[in-house]
Amino acid sequence: MTETTKTHVILLSCGSFNPITKGHIHMFEKAREYLHKTGRFIVIGGIISPVHDSYGKPGLVPSRHRLTMCQLAVQSSDWIRVDPWECYQDTWQTTCSVLEHHRDLMKRVTGCILSNVNSPSTTPVIGQPQNTTSPIYQNSNTANKPTAIKLWGKVSESLGKICCVRPHVERFTFVDENANLGTAMRYEEIELRILLLCGSDLLESFCIPGLWNESDMEVIVGDFGIVVVPRDGVDTERIMNHSSVLRKHKDNIVVVKDDLNHPMSVVSSTKSRLALQHGDGHVVDYLSQPVIDYILQSQLYINASG
Repeated sequence: MTETTKTHVILLSCGSFNPITKGHIHMFEKAREYLHKTGRFIVIGGIISPVHDSYGKPGLVPSRHRLTMCQLAVQSSDWIRVDPWECYQDTWQTTCSVLEHHRDLMKRVTGCILSNVNSPSTTPVIGQPQNTTSPIYQNSNTANKPTAIKLWGKVSESLGKICCVRPHVERFTFVDENANLGTAMRYEEIELRILLLCGSDLLESFCIPGLWNESDMEVIVGDFGIVVVPRDGVDTERIMNHSSVLRKHKDNIVVVKDDLNHPMSVVSSTKSRLALQHGDGHVVDYLSQPVIDYILQSQLYINASG
């Protein structure tokens, strides 16, 4: 497959990021590497979306701190960005609504063919034979089709044009969905998918009765698709067999099977908070130094409540 016929992917990770760890960044890197190895996908960007303060999780520090820590953690990355939209809403947002927001926003900014939700993809996430029919583009001239690098660059440029600054998080960009994009360059030729990136703990939560709205699960797994980076040697096959929705949409779930015993696969925010509370020097293995410096400066996670 050529670059323009591969499905272009944006990985979206939702969560508390309380605090963001090296394991979170490792998850992005491993997922991108694995998807590229399939030969069917090009990961053009990653988005970190911290949860709203009203999520109500014990010990959750205010979003202004979590957003700043996330920004510090990705400051050297040229493909992962932090998005504050979820934190800026009036209340907590479901994972499904966050995915739909970014789908709609990317469609407005890029003009891409988004194969998520009500628009079936010609490229299954995993498992099924691919459709050998050439993709149908609005523009059949392949000579000047945009590359992945140009696409993500144009996305970043377009987002920058329609950003407004919010109080207390001046370094973050916020996209105004009502902004006029004018004559922004369009990329109708490229098929774009937004995939939810998660650990096996989130996958396992799909099996807990009543925790997830079933219709949301259908949209998340069936219409968008997920990429799972397992932690702690969890049996993802067993998890998927315990959920009718996961079984039904198994071909839309990518399980990254490489390097399961990597030390980053067992790093968690919980371990990081405990290390901070106990003055454990191993915290440097869990968190990047800029994040540690910010935590100490802001006096976060000092007591057992977070």
